[in-house]
Amino acid sequence: MRIHDIRQRLTALGAGPKHTARVLRLWSQAQPQDSGKRRLEDFMPQRVREGLPALSADLQALAKLRAEHIGEDGSSRLLVELIDGQTVESVLLPRDGLCVSTQVGCAVGCVFCMTGQSGLLRQLGSAEIVAQVALARTRRVVKKVVFMGMGEPAHNLDNVLEAIDLLGTGGNIGHKELVFSTVGDPRVFEQLPRQTVKPALALSLHSTKPALRAELLPRAPRIDPEALVEEGERYARLTHYPIQYQWTLLDGINDNDEELDGIVRLLKGKYAVMNMIPYNQIDGLPYQRPSWEKAAAIARTLHRRGVLTKLRHSAGQDVDGGCGQLRARVSATEQPVAIVRRAAQAAR
Repeated sequence: MRIHDIRQRLTALGAGPKHTARVLRLWSQAQPQDSGKRRLEDFMPQRVREGLPALSADLQALAKLRAEHIGEDGSSRLLVELIDGQTVESVLLPRDGLCVSTQVGCAVGCVFCMTGQSGLLRQLGSAEIVAQVALARTRRVVKKVVFMGMGEPAHNLDNVLEAIDLLGTGGNIGHKELVFSTVGDPRVFEQLPRQTVKPALALSLHSTKPALRAELLPRAPRIDPEALVEEGERYARLTHYPIQYQWTLLDGINDNDEELDGIVRLLKGKYAVMNMIPYNQIDGLPYQRPSWEKAAAIARTLHRRGVLTKLRHSAGQDVDGGCGQLRARVSATEQPVAIVRRAAQAAR
């Protein structure tokens, strides 16, 4: 289901633009449709009022909580069941953030990502994307939404932009608190500047070497890292938000001095933040997470050399936090999973 479909359904019931905007606003904020001081019967057409219970039930069915794994770092990984039985992951992050999925699976095939192992199964409709936010808001305050979960948002661009438009207006999320993550599809740089709601942009870099980046991201667009940074810089200057460059640190692969020199060459003086994220270990894949000491030394070195660098604690390390891990584990067992807390946390 797309948000456009919801609008059409409400219009068919006799809703005007203000009525439709109100329904979408309350849904995206996880508020009951009878919220507010005014009674519905005082301003909402009768046919719309009569149709609201069925519509609300359909919207609630778009994203149901199948499992929740709560980490000690304040994150909470949600396995979300869609109306056709497929599952995706959302992650409640510390400091009121939420990471949402845009596809079931992913076609980019990043070699270090569990989601990429399954390929692309289907796109999510814009309403299914917003439904993840509405579901998360029933559990916790959400003030920031990052499109960094399962899938490549650029491969589902129309649905993602439709979801961003609603979240940045009726959903009460600040525009710079909506973060669109991509491996660098050219369509992103064409369409995002045209949007009323212009999200912040995160670009998955992972290497400054074209050949190595192509090896790590085998089906990403073949755009040279230098050209990717130039596209990002143009968008950053337009929106006045720094570009967030994502770099998954893989021990012995992209954590060497040559890569650090390349990062300084590309990003020094740019309106940018480098997010260094130590790899989230995945059983069965040959990649290793560097020591925290090594990762911290890399971040300090880049910072001293003029690149604003943040070393990120990859959320949910203790609950298989890597994207796709929870879904893969549950799919393999096909057993419903209840809310799981680590023993240490449950004992508190």
